[in-house]
Amino acid sequence: MKKILHIITGLSDGGAEAVLYRLCHHDKENQHIVISLMDKGKYGPLLEDMGVQVYCLNMPAGKIRFSALIKLYKLIRQLKPDVVQTWMYHADLIGGIIARLAGVKNIVWGVHHTTLVKGESKRSTILIAKINALISSFIPRKIIYCAEKSRQVQESIGFSPKIGHVVPNGYNIDNFKPDFNSGVAFRQEVGLADEKFLIGHVGRYHPFKDYPTLVNAVSLLTKEKSALKVVMVGGDLTTDNTQLNQLIKDNICTERITLLGRRNDITAVMNGFDLFVLSSVSEAFPNVLNEAMACGTPCITTDVGDAAVIVGDTGWVVPPKDPQALAKAMFAAMEEQQDNLQAWQARKKACRERIVNNFSIKKMVEGYHQVWFN
Repeated sequence: MKKILHIITGLSDGGAEAVLYRLCHHDKENQHIVISLMDKGKYGPLLEDMGVQVYCLNMPAGKIRFSALIKLYKLIRQLKPDVVQTWMYHADLIGGIIARLAGVKNIVWGVHHTTLVKGESKRSTILIAKINALISSFIPRKIIYCAEKSRQVQESIGFSPKIGHVVPNGYNIDNFKPDFNSGVAFRQEVGLADEKFLIGHVGRYHPFKDYPTLVNAVSLLTKEKSALKVVMVGGDLTTDNTQLNQLIKDNICTERITLLGRRNDITAVMNGFDLFVLSSVSEAFPNVLNEAMACGTPCITTDVGDAAVIVGDTGWVVPPKDPQALAKAMFAAMEEQQDNLQAWQARKKACRERIVNNFSIKKMVEGYHQVWFN
């Protein structure tokens, strides 16, 4: 059994953090230890519950403490890992350099960004990405990208093209699966049991998610489909969000859009949706598409990151920042479900099969093993 030391920026509720958790949970062949540059967040206690040692350096967001770097160095020397796997830019930089100074040679970076655009990405993020590009040829032995698009973007700014490997995120297809009863229960709980066609979205309130395009598309669609209902689930997608509520009011969608905020029953939520919509202007490998499709829920997505690779021919792919195209795709989905139920059922089945065949947790674990040990 090999010892794998993961160094990650933080353990809050995010996509990369969730992938780390799933990797530790399903890789029984190796011993996993996690160091968070910040605090335990959401996933620290969950990792500890399954026997994974978690250390926290408690660095404040955006600040580096010399004492924390010394602690990290000592921990790496003490733990003597066979592999150091870092996660996200800040940990790639800090964890990579400190691990190298501590004598570790088998260092693997993990990159989960696809967009590095002035005005959209933070200046500090772009700066760290460029620093990482400069040291990528001698700090990490390998680099794991969660998406082909991510690899292309990083290599375009100077990341070493010789050591990059794409390992798509994997999903526990036993947790996310079609479950009619849980979907019905979710609808009943939120007072939407009578809706014939429920469009849904799960995300967090962030400029990359491009909620103006989604809300604008809903407004356009109501002119064709008066019985339209949309549910939005996730952090800050609540009635307390004045900016989002004003956007909804400006588009005359108050009666059409229901904001539910954060929920822990995402499998039931995905099963409650007839259609899942992602309107992002930037993604790497959007986990929510996989989760929806694994539940047999067809998806519409903007053409960002590897979203089109995930959806394939099971759903609809539209250009980003194009509410007309998004509304047109939603209209097409509603028409198919209402006019050609056989085709709709075949589409739902194809969604599940695509995730099972291409993006299972087993394939992801095998991908990490191949990079770590070959």
